[in-house]
Amino acid sequence: MTAPIPRDIPDLPPIPGHVVLPPTVVPARAVLIPARRRPVAVFRVAVALLALAGVTIELLTGGDPVTAVLSSFTVQSGILLALVMLVSARCAWSAQHPLPGALTGAALFYVAAAGLVQHVLPAGASPLFAASGGAGPAWQTAATQLLHTAVPVAAALDWLLFTAPGRLHLRHAPVWLLYPLAYLAFSLARGELLSPGSQDRYLYPFLDVARHGYKAVLGNALLVGLALYALAVLLVTLDHLRPSPLRRPR
Repeated sequence: MTAPIPRDIPDLPPIPGHVVLPPTVVPARAVLIPARRRPVAVFRVAVALLALAGVTIELLTGGDPVTAVLSSFTVQSGILLALVMLVSARCAWSAQHPLPGALTGAALFYVAAAGLVQHVLPAGASPLFAASGGAGPAWQTAATQLLHTAVPVAAALDWLLFTAPGRLHLRHAPVWLLYPLAYLAFSLARGELLSPGSQDRYLYPFLDVARHGYKAVLGNALLVGLALYALAVLLVTLDHLRPSPLRRPR
């Protein structure tokens, strides 16, 4: 005679040592091994040397390197791009995983912004890059073309030809603007610390408080900031629309 079947069957105890893990998403870089890309590394070293050449010319011909040349947004962005390109070249040469897209995108964004300010707003260019009569105008012209034209174009070619798309995101855009915002504060503080009439007191005329006043300068900075944000959004959009130049992400 069989025992009656209970109406409620109690839950079975868990199997000792058996752990149920939740489903996870494994990023592609965790399973794909990067390949050596020595031609890409050589190109990136060349871009870094191009940027450093422009910075070096400015240091040699632009006056006091501490208070003027190194205070320029163009020079600072050129140095940042050179460092990023050198590290990226090492990653490509030794088959290591690439730098984060937020960092490489920021370096491209800053040199592109400096170039656009020079070409779209000539009156807002730094006096350091105004190649009018005086000592070494040819060298200053060369530095202008290197830092404002050749370097941004070379950085854009590296991004288009040697970098997988889809690595930039809209959340990067406001983060990239923190550096220009900090530079604005630095430029205004530097102008207040220097005595009136000092040479290169305000490196960018549209930030010249002595000439325009704080209200106009802050208005100019707001317009430039909105334009830079639009540029950042454009870079992110293009990064998701452009075709992949590589068969495998790098």
